[in-house]
Amino acid sequence: MRGFICLCFLATLLIAPPSRGEPRDFVGVGRLITNDALTTVVDDRWRTGAAVVSVVKAREGAAAGDAGFGELIEFRFRGEVITPENIVTPAAGDRPYAAALSFGLHTHFQARALELSLGVDVNVTGPQTGLATLQSAIHDTISVSGPSATTLAGQIPDGVHPSVTFEAGRSFAMGAHIEARPFVEVQGGLETLARVGGDIHIGRLALGELKLRDAATGQRYVVGRRDGTGWAGVIGADVAYVADSVFLPSSSGVVASDTRTRVRAGVHWKGRNLGVFYGVTWLSEEFVAQREAQTVGSLRLDLKF
Repeated sequence: MRGFICLCFLATLLIAPPSRGEPRDFVGVGRLITNDALTTVVDDRWRTGAAVVSVVKAREGAAAGDAGFGELIEFRFRGEVITPENIVTPAAGDRPYAAALSFGLHTHFQARALELSLGVDVNVTGPQTGLATLQSAIHDTISVSGPSATTLAGQIPDGVHPSVTFEAGRSFAMGAHIEARPFVEVQGGLETLARVGGDIHIGRLALGELKLRDAATGQRYVVGRRDGTGWAGVIGADVAYVADSVFLPSSSGVVASDTRTRVRAGVHWKGRNLGVFYGVTWLSEEFVAQREAQTVGSLRLDLKF
C-alpha cells in the first residue's frame, strides 16, 4: 500500500500548471454540505458534519468527457467534524472527537471508456483547524450544548497528513436517461482503504455532467449547472475494506471496523432560478463499540439572480 501511495503521489506531481500559452478555462464550482441535522435524526454524533467546495478548471478545449491526464484540474477544499455520540459526556469506548481541514489537487481524465480521477490532499487535524471553536460558537448561537472540555481533551491532536485518492469508474446507458456507473476506489494516508460500489442516475437533469464524489457519503455532486429544468434521481451503494484511519487510532482504545458500507439516494431538481440537490446516506458502524449505524443528509442550493 505504501508503494502505491508513493506512486500515485509522484504521478499527481506531474500535473503541471499550464504555461502562458496553455490557459485554463473555468469549468465550474461544485459544493455540498452534509450534516446529520439534515435528516429526521437531529443528533451531533459520529460523522456529524462536513462541507466541500471544488473549483474546476480545464485546459483550453478540453471537455469533461474526453480530457487527458492533467487537463481537467479540481482544487478541493473540505472540512469535517467527527464526534462521539454524546459530545458533552462521551461514553467510554466511543470514538474521539476529530476535526479536519483538507486542501487538495485532483485531475479527472478518460482512458478509453474508463473515467479516472487521481489526487493528493493535505489534511490538517486537531485544534489548529479552529473547527471545534466554530462548532462551539454555532451551538452557543442556537442554545445547544457544544463539545465539552472533556470531549476536546481527548480529540485527535494537531497533525498534517498527506493522502492520495484514486477512482476508476465506467458509465453504462441503461435506457433513455438512465445511467449506471460501477466504480472502484483506493485511498491512502488519512484513511487507508479500498472500496467498490456503484451509482445509478435516473433522469435527464445533470446526466453527462461532471460529478465529484464526496468523501464521507459517496454522494456525487455536480460541478456547475447546464441550462435547462427538470429533475433526476440517484441511488448508490458501496463497501470498503479499511486498513487504517487517523480518526480511529489504536491508542484511543477504539477498535475500528474492518469494513464500512454506505447506501445513498438523492434528488436533483432545477427550475428557472433555483436548483436543489438533497440526498440521504446510511453509514454503517465504523468502530466495534458504535451501537448503531447512522443517517446523514446532504444539501446543495443553486440560486440564479
